[in-house]
Amino acid sequence: MEDVKSRIEELRRLIEYHNHRYYVLDDPEISDAEYDKLMKELEKLEKQHPEYFDENSPTQRVGGAPLKEFKEVRHNVPMLSLQDVFSFEELKDWDRRVRSEVPEVEYVVELKIDGLSVCLSYENGELKTAATRGDGVVGEDVTANVRTIKSVPLKINYLNPLEVRGEIYMPRDAFLKLNAQREEMEEPLFANPRNAAAGSIRQLDSKVTAERKLDIFIFNIQRIEGREFEKHSEALEFLRELGFKVSPKRIICKNVEEVIEVIKQLGDTRGELPFDIDGIVVKVNSLKDRERLGQTAKAPRWAVAYKYPAEKKKTKLVDIIVQVGRTGAITPTAILEPVRIAGSTVSRATLHNEDYIRQKDIKIGDSVIIQKAGDIIPEVVEVVFEDRDGDEVEFNMPTKCPECGGDVVREEGEVALRCTNMSCPAQIKRSIIHFASRDAMNIEGLGPQIVALLIDNGLIKDAADLYYLRFEDVVKLERMGKKSTENLLKAIENSKQNDIDKLIFALGIRYVGSKTAKNLAKQFKSIDALMNATYEELILVEEVGDKMAKSIEAFFREEHNRALIEKLRGANVNFNSKDEGEKFDLFNGLTFVLTGTLSKYTRNEASELIEKFGGKVSSSVSKKTNYLLCGEDAGSKLKKAQELGVKIISEDDFEKMINEGELV
Repeated sequence: MEDVKSRIEELRRLIEYHNHRYYVLDDPEISDAEYDKLMKELEKLEKQHPEYFDENSPTQRVGGAPLKEFKEVRHNVPMLSLQDVFSFEELKDWDRRVRSEVPEVEYVVELKIDGLSVCLSYENGELKTAATRGDGVVGEDVTANVRTIKSVPLKINYLNPLEVRGEIYMPRDAFLKLNAQREEMEEPLFANPRNAAAGSIRQLDSKVTAERKLDIFIFNIQRIEGREFEKHSEALEFLRELGFKVSPKRIICKNVEEVIEVIKQLGDTRGELPFDIDGIVVKVNSLKDRERLGQTAKAPRWAVAYKYPAEKKKTKLVDIIVQVGRTGAITPTAILEPVRIAGSTVSRATLHNEDYIRQKDIKIGDSVIIQKAGDIIPEVVEVVFEDRDGDEVEFNMPTKCPECGGDVVREEGEVALRCTNMSCPAQIKRSIIHFASRDAMNIEGLGPQIVALLIDNGLIKDAADLYYLRFEDVVKLERMGKKSTENLLKAIENSKQNDIDKLIFALGIRYVGSKTAKNLAKQFKSIDALMNATYEELILVEEVGDKMAKSIEAFFREEHNRALIEKLRGANVNFNSKDEGEKFDLFNGLTFVLTGTLSKYTRNEASELIEKFGGKVSSSVSKKTNYLLCGEDAGSKLKKAQELGVKIISEDDFEKMINEGELV
């Protein structure tokens, strides 16, 4: 057993070493195949020997069980914001204030990464907590999500307490891929990498965070025991030696004139960086000088952030094209004469809908002003009307679908035009991608590229065809070897056993989200009952309003959709709720709050059980709370529940209620 333990520890060290070479130094020593071999061996040994589990093992970077909420974390050292300056004159004024206190000053100039600020705390050489900045005094515990970031060291060679501050960001390539996937699924696009990073780090499901390819730069020591430094630059070098990915392009300047020159140089090349910056940070290098300068309630006096002005460019709008989404929505896109702005070449911009075009009076052939103020997605700010010469052409949305020639309608109260043909090729591809997605049938390995491959080779024409795929047909396809084909078909087969709320959401009924799908499953208990439900029955379901009820009715009246459902039935896809008869309403009308560490369930599993049996889960205790489900190390929620006289139950009590169908 000691040999197994030693091998597990050796593999963990090796994998973290190669993670550092690849994700921090950009200098890998082994191939991806060799790395994968090490990881698979470690995963196998950890599975066989759970007694050696370690939350900081590299295998845990894929994410764990979903969280129900983020806990609050009070920072030991306040995470202050920076004072902004927008001109070199303002920068010089700040420099004069600094030199009035510290005549001989040295500055460090760093890139201001456009992301989400976090504090990482280490004890005994291990990552213990990662918290967002919050209001600077209290942040949110996002440790589970930060562990998934490959450039964050889970273990360091420094045993004393250490807290560092860094900026989590999304590289530009990862951002573009993420938005392309979201566009494919007709999900709202992130405006910029910063929003994407913030949204990703605050995911309740860390598996989603792990897929988002986040990265981090560390730019400050917040607190350290057992070590002292004279200069900020020395502290950063110490962090680099420990394995942290520290601020890039750190430049030491002797005066403000040198600082201005560096800001100009970095501004000229910032578009070549693989990540976004929203300015330049100028810091006093000497830590003693920093103490002398002090801070205000909100910001240090020893640092300032220079913000680059938003860049605008004029270009020509040469055409407007339209694209068809999963629900048939037709979206216009501006095709532009390529123009370089904020470091990248822009050749198209989203125009959202017909109303947007009319409001801005945009015509094909117009000169337009494009702005991309640090954002990836460009926008048409305005039309240059004085450039019009009469050759401009008014754009009209199509009356027929450009993909299939089907009729196009604009429903009352909506801004989008839609194709009414359910067999439209563009809609079919996106509807199958949606059908297989995580919150729907959750068919692992069936992403957009594989769906396109199956459609292009004539193997599927709708989502139901997935369940009739044959091994001998799929394995012949490009990029589909024996193992990947087996895994895909197994995932498809396993999805047949999903509860019906997954299937309801997967069908892609307009306005029906995953939460409403659960409510519909709870009410009707079978696909057949839902198909035959009347408007009057649907409108009684929680969160189902007039528009949604009509949409559900219309969906099941459509012959094409009913045929799809019959194909799913023929493939033995589960059509009935797995809930247990009368116990289904056990918690009907009751509100639960969870606190402490549960041993028998994850918080997400407990919450799903409560909702499954008709209850609601709240994040805070109030007079309306019926039960507090209490695990170990319960905090302030337990005290408040006692004060309010809320019924407090253990996991054993909870399990007894579910098994026996009676409340305690």
